[in-house]
Amino acid sequence: MSFKTYLEALNAEIQDIKAIKISGKVISVKGIVIKARGISEFVSIGTRCKINSNLRHSSILCEVVGFDDEGVLLMPFEDTQGVGSGAEIEVYQHENVIHPEESWLGRVFNAFAEPIDDLGPVKYGEKAYLLKTNPLPAQKRQRIGGKIDLGVKAIDSFVSCCFGQRMGIFAGSGVGKSVLISMLTKYADTDVKVIGLIGERGREAKEFIEEYLGPEGLKKAVIILATGDESALLRKRAAYVTMAVAEYFRDTGKEVLCIMDSVTRYAMAQREIGLAVGEPPTTKGYPPSVFSELPKILERAGPGIEKANITGLFTVLVEGDDQNEPISDAVRGILDGHVVLDRSIAERGRFPAVDVLKSVSRAMPKCNNELENRQVTYARRMLATYQDMAEMIRLGAYKKGTDPEVDLSIVYFDKIEQFLNQKPDENCSMKDSYKQLGEILGITT
Repeated sequence: MSFKTYLEALNAEIQDIKAIKISGKVISVKGIVIKARGISEFVSIGTRCKINSNLRHSSILCEVVGFDDEGVLLMPFEDTQGVGSGAEIEVYQHENVIHPEESWLGRVFNAFAEPIDDLGPVKYGEKAYLLKTNPLPAQKRQRIGGKIDLGVKAIDSFVSCCFGQRMGIFAGSGVGKSVLISMLTKYADTDVKVIGLIGERGREAKEFIEEYLGPEGLKKAVIILATGDESALLRKRAAYVTMAVAEYFRDTGKEVLCIMDSVTRYAMAQREIGLAVGEPPTTKGYPPSVFSELPKILERAGPGIEKANITGLFTVLVEGDDQNEPISDAVRGILDGHVVLDRSIAERGRFPAVDVLKSVSRAMPKCNNELENRQVTYARRMLATYQDMAEMIRLGAYKKGTDPEVDLSIVYFDKIEQFLNQKPDENCSMKDSYKQLGEILGITT
């Protein structure tokens, strides 16, 4: 028998092998947790399964989230209506991977990396990217690069961000966070922007894409969307898809700006999953897994091994405007700086409502030259002096001439506030920002 004939015969035998379907049964459903028996030996954490619904005459996709003595714990990606005791469970897919591709730019995807923008199918790349993977080795990463021009005066001048840096944007609800994100997406000087909208309001999703972002902002962006009405698993998965897509573009040699809105909703999704599978609640009901998962996903952004980096901007929805609530405190300790949006500033009509005195960039002042540091330091001093005396100034209790520094701060305060005010459709380069600030303060050389 020739070698060719042997291969043909072997191929024919392979084709005759019948596919084996691994299946089990549902034994209980409690809330959003489904317990199954008969598949324990064939699945691991993250394996996806299909449950045949008795009511819908269709299947429900689930993911393995835990094990106990009685069987496997599953959580569904959709509503459990129609799932009953004895329903058949079929093992569907072991690996959680996606296959990003260059043509994904300008498109909107769901948590399964499927296009949802009605623009037709997309191409998929050859290389698989794991959704959950370890960050790059710290000792192999390059150091943070030069300053990145974000196009927003308040951040570029007072809280400068560098390539490969990870910054948090801390804000309560309704303080202008979404508008600020749209400005950063449109104006930031990077090759690619990857935006993860995690737990976004369904009403605001299209508004953000079409109105705030627009065709110009979308052109160099990839958007991953999981709305607030979707399951905790989908919201969590969307965060991992966002990071995997950012890693793909970094590996192709592009400078990536990765924006995740918001880390708080990702943490809430993880809390929902953790409590459902029996984890003990700790601070404010968050189980320990939340605080162990946060650094794993946030550390995936940062400097690359070669030239390209992932610059990360992660928003934190501050509960009750408490900057020290558990998630805010944990995220602030992981990231390389934080931008604070203040409700009182928004209420007086200055947008973006960045409180420059409470905002910090750990890359400053090393990334600035001497002139820029002088300008920023003096401006901060004037704002801090005014803020200390603000109540007395408003009440008329301060008499002009009492303190020369306070007199100067009164002169400069309104000018600096006007400088920090920026319309959503107004782009200002970093160079122009420092030039304007220097002219206001009289520090130009």
